[in-house]
Amino acid sequence: MNRPYTLVNVAMSADGKLDSVARKGTTISSTLDKARVDRLRASMDAVLVGGRTLLDEDPKLTVKSKALREERLANGLEENPVKVGIVSQADLKLAGNFLTVGPARRLVYTTQRTTPDQIARLENAGAQVFVLGEEQVDISAVLESLYDLGIRKLMVEGGGSLIAEFFRLNLVDELTIYIAPFIFGGGSAPTLADGPGFLREQAPRLRLGAADEFDDDGGVFIHYMVIRKE
Repeated sequence: MNRPYTLVNVAMSADGKLDSVARKGTTISSTLDKARVDRLRASMDAVLVGGRTLLDEDPKLTVKSKALREERLANGLEENPVKVGIVSQADLKLAGNFLTVGPARRLVYTTQRTTPDQIARLENAGAQVFVLGEEQVDISAVLESLYDLGIRKLMVEGGGSLIAEFFRLNLVDELTIYIAPFIFGGGSAPTLADGPGFLREQAPRLRLGAADEFDDDGGVFIHYMVIRKE
């Protein structure tokens, strides 16, 4: 299968939570980590998020640094990477950040649960919409589609259920994690990999690439390479 090289990037609490139980996109990254993520995002062809992140947090997914945006333009790239949303029912805010902030291509992958009227509204708002599945979006088909559209480097930013599916399908090449020095707790708070989970013998395996402490708040950055299953 032709697909983009895929990196998963997350910020999480020391107990592995991507958000608090409020699930409203609580800030976790430190100032230094936010700058790291901006550089990483600027190096990508596309940035992808799943439905709950898309609908609840309405992320911008743009490069914040003017210098990094200008560098992309100087290299013949668009100012921001392509924004990609995967959502079973694409009831997006038409005036929201995903659809309106920054110059960027916007791709929405959805299912037959999204009505023709919803699709038309999204397309009128400037998004390209692809229907890939009846009830659940076919993730492998999404990556093939992105490759066909010229995407070679993809960053996945959440949420936990989507990341778990990427790992289950053996579609992750790298994992970068910022671990903040605090505890969220809560059984309903999202984790790095939600869903049904993996048994020990099925668990994705990782090889440590780097680890470093960030001086601004005592958080830890970890870079893993994923040991791909044959």
